[in-house]
Amino acid sequence: MKKIIKKSVSISVFLVVFSGIISCEKDFTDIGTTIISNNVFSTDEILVDIELENKEVDRIRTDNVTLEPGQYLLGVSNSADYEKLEASILSQVQLATNLQYTDKSYGADTTIVSTLDTVFLKLPYQATLTENDASNPTYSIDSIFGNQAVPFTLNLYQSDEYLSTLDLEDPTQISNYLSDDPFQKIGSELNSEFNYQFKPQREEVGDLTYYTDTMFVVSRRLNNGNLYDKDTIKITTTSSDVPLPFARIPMDEAKFKTLFFDKYESAEFSSQDAFNNYFRGLILEASGNDGSLISYAFNNTNPALNPSIEVYYTNTVVVGGTQVFDTIKKSNSFPLSGLRRSYYNMGPPPSISDEQIKIQGTAGSEGSITLFGADNDNNGLSDQLEELRLKNILVNDALLTIYIDQSAASDLAPERLYLYKDFVNPNSQAIVQSHLKDVFTGASTFGGYLERDSEGEKEKYTFRIPEYISELLNSETDYNPKLSIKALNTTDLILNDTIFRPYNWNPKKVTLLNESSNNGLKKAELKISYSKKED
Repeated sequence: MKKIIKKSVSISVFLVVFSGIISCEKDFTDIGTTIISNNVFSTDEILVDIELENKEVDRIRTDNVTLEPGQYLLGVSNSADYEKLEASILSQVQLATNLQYTDKSYGADTTIVSTLDTVFLKLPYQATLTENDASNPTYSIDSIFGNQAVPFTLNLYQSDEYLSTLDLEDPTQISNYLSDDPFQKIGSELNSEFNYQFKPQREEVGDLTYYTDTMFVVSRRLNNGNLYDKDTIKITTTSSDVPLPFARIPMDEAKFKTLFFDKYESAEFSSQDAFNNYFRGLILEASGNDGSLISYAFNNTNPALNPSIEVYYTNTVVVGGTQVFDTIKKSNSFPLSGLRRSYYNMGPPPSISDEQIKIQGTAGSEGSITLFGADNDNNGLSDQLEELRLKNILVNDALLTIYIDQSAASDLAPERLYLYKDFVNPNSQAIVQSHLKDVFTGASTFGGYLERDSEGEKEKYTFRIPEYISELLNSETDYNPKLSIKALNTTDLILNDTIFRPYNWNPKKVTLLNESSNNGLKKAELKISYSKKED
C-alpha cells in the first residue's frame, strides 16, 4: 500500500475591495466581461479556504476495448521523488496476409525446404529527422523518458489470457482491464536472449543526442546452411526513402518455428478468430531498477510504423533430392493489433513532506482538493460555502492556482494538468467521477497549462472555474464534492458526456505545493472575483 501523508491548513477569508462599479444582469456569470461603472454593483475579490491532499491511485483502465489510447508505455522509470514504474504491454497479434510458404507451383519431383533466417519484434520509435544524411540519417525522439544510458530488462512471452470485448464471466457486460492485473504467461520467454537488456541505440554529439537504429542486415541461407545472400532491412515512409529508427528484439527461432512457422497452413492459422484462440497474445514484460520509459504508437497511418513480429525465411527448391532449382526470399509481418492492455507495476512510494502534493501519471498519484473548508455543523456543506450563498454574489471569475515545488525534480513536469470531480452517488454509494462544467464552456480557457516565471523556471498551473463555482454558490447542487488534479491525458478531453474515464498513459510527473502557510507566496489558492448589488 502507498503511504499517503495528509495535511490541511485553513486559509482565512479576506476581502479586497477595489475601485469600480459595474452594471450587469442578475444572473451575470460570464468571464472576461467588460465592466461598466455605475452605482448599482460593487466588485470584490475573496480567497476561499481550500485543502490539498495526496490521493492514492490504486488502478486505472489500460485497455482499448471502448477507447483506443494509441500510445502504450514500455520500460522502467525510477526517481527518488516519485514512484518507480515498470510498464509492460499485452497485445493480440494479427495474422499476416496471404500466409503461405510459397506462391509458386513446382513439379512432383521437387522438394521445397524453408529455412528461417531471422525473426524479431520490431518496435518503431516516434522520431523527428534532425539530419537528412542519405548514408547516415539521425533523429531525435521525444517519446523516451528517464535514464536512457541504463538498459531495462525485457522478456517476451506467449499470453494465456484470452482478451475479449465482452466480460467472459458476464457476457452482458463490456470488458475492462485494469493496470494492476498481472499477465498470465505460457511457457518460457520467446526472446532469443533471456533478460534482454534493452536501451535505445544513440550517439552523443555535443549537447545533442541522436538515435541510430535505422537498419540491419539479414543473412539469407540455403537448406544446407550456406550463405545465399544478404538483405539490408529498413523502414521508410511512402514519401521518403530515408530510413526510420526502430528497436529490434531478436526472438528464439526454434520456439517461433514450433509456435508459428510450422503451422502456417494449419487450422490454427485458418482465421483470425482461430489464431486468437491458439496464440492469445504477445506479452512485452519490462523490469529492472532503472532505465528508460518509451511510448510506442500502435495505430499509425503507415502500417510499417506499427509494432510487429517480422519473419524472414528462404525457400530452397530442390530437384531430385540434391540439385537446387530455385531460391526464393520471403518475409511475413504479424502486426501487434487487435485488443491490447498494459500492466503498471508501481512502487515503492516516495517520501512526501507535509507541504507537498505528488502528481504522477499512469497509476502513480493525484491530488485531492476540498474547496470552502470545513463542515463544522455536519450538515453536508462547508460553513464557508453556506455563508457565501447568503451573500447572493455574482461570480465574475474564479482562478485556482497551484505552484510547483521547485526543490523537487520537475524535468518531466506535465505540460498540462486536469481537474475533475469525485462524488458519492447517494443511491448506490458508488464513487462517480465527472467533468467540471467549465471544460465544456471552453477546454482551452479551462486552463491547467504549465506556466513559467520571469527566469524561465517552471512555476505554476492555473485553472479557471467560474461556471463550477457559480453552480455551487447558486445552490444548483446540494453537495460540494472533492476535486481531483492529475497529469492530463489526451482522452481526458474527449467530452462525449459528463463522465470522466480513468485512463492514463502519460508518464510525466511534478511535485506541487499545498495551501500551507509555510509555502508563503506560493501556497495554493482559489480566488473568486465577484459582483454584489449595493444595499
